[in-house]
Amino acid sequence: MHMSTKFAQAALAAGLALSFAQSAAAEVDLQFYFPVAVGGKAANTIDGLTADYVSQTPGVKIDAVYSGSYQDTITKVLTAVRGGNPPQLSVILSVDMFTLIEEDAIVSFEELITTDAERAWLGGFYPAFMENSQTGGKTYGVPFQRSTPVLYWNKEAFKEAGLDPDTPPATWEEMVSFGKKLTKTDADGNVSQWGVRIPSSGFPYWLFQGLTTQNDAFVMNADGNETYFDDPGVIEALQFLVDLSTKHKVMAPGIVEWGTTPKAFFERETAMMWTTTGNLTNVRTNAPFDFGVAMLPANKRRGAPTGGGNFYIFKDSSDEQKKASLDFIKWITGPEQAARWTIATGYVAPRPDAWETPAMQAYVKDFPPALVARNQLEFATAELSTYQNQRITTIFNDGLEAAIIGKMSPEEAMKAAQEKADKILKAYR
Repeated sequence: MHMSTKFAQAALAAGLALSFAQSAAAEVDLQFYFPVAVGGKAANTIDGLTADYVSQTPGVKIDAVYSGSYQDTITKVLTAVRGGNPPQLSVILSVDMFTLIEEDAIVSFEELITTDAERAWLGGFYPAFMENSQTGGKTYGVPFQRSTPVLYWNKEAFKEAGLDPDTPPATWEEMVSFGKKLTKTDADGNVSQWGVRIPSSGFPYWLFQGLTTQNDAFVMNADGNETYFDDPGVIEALQFLVDLSTKHKVMAPGIVEWGTTPKAFFERETAMMWTTTGNLTNVRTNAPFDFGVAMLPANKRRGAPTGGGNFYIFKDSSDEQKKASLDFIKWITGPEQAARWTIATGYVAPRPDAWETPAMQAYVKDFPPALVARNQLEFATAELSTYQNQRITTIFNDGLEAAIIGKMSPEEAMKAAQEKADKILKAYR
């Protein structure tokens, strides 16, 4: 009897060891698509964070795939989804949420979270970032690579122009009057330094939404099925953008390139620029002069759109993969990791708890401009996001371009864009 009990225990132990070995062997493999939109330290930091997670999480392997720009990433993801081979998780623009829902590609986080601690985690992100992450009472995206546009200014150029180097323009009017003092023209009328650059290539609608929000106008509703491109406040904001070149002559005429804007700033071709806070580390590393960072100037109110990428979890994954994806997302958005990410890139840590870490406290004490984008969240609104988002955004961008290059008046361009958008979105109302 005694022998057989011992034998049974040994057999049980061997069986357990075998099943443990099998489960260890049945590793959870995750494929993670990540856009490298601003380049530089972002990819290295993601590599480092992913490797740290894998090293402390036995049984999980993560293959981080760099998928190019945001645009490349959504294209690759949709191709993979339609081919029945999607990644398990990806960082994709927050504004692509409706597209991913319509493709039935993603799951809501409410379907995956089970504990009060997880519910508290999901409720702990900045509300401004959640506007582009939720619809119909469900959360489809978790904020990670998030940003707002901010104003950067060259303090040396301000000093030369007789302006206070520590005082950025607080209003549209001041941006114009400062811009006039900052624009340098030679005897032949050639401009060597412009007052300001507001990029209008790549995703012109995004920076333009800074102007519409400041003018207290909104370009779409929260359900993603209606746009307001022909709202008088939107038309007025576009007229102001056009006037910066044609009337006030403080900005270069025509389309202003997104990609070359930081370089133009470093090379003193512009004294002020609007660009993403995701460029903060880039500017800090490369500006050969003392610079400042400020919230975008106000008109009727302060305002800026939020921007950047969210984490999404894909439906066509096993339960183990979904669970592992959720666990990784909870970890990488945790205070220490989010702080590391922000310090490396300049993106806005998406939760208040990250800003309370010793690393972040030391960082902002040493570099106060890092707080500007976070503080601007109080005035921020959702980025343009609708069903058929790529088509709607293209229509809007084309309308903006037509007005900027003088092909149409702002009013004509916005009325035409609204008409086209309405035809597409009618079906979703």
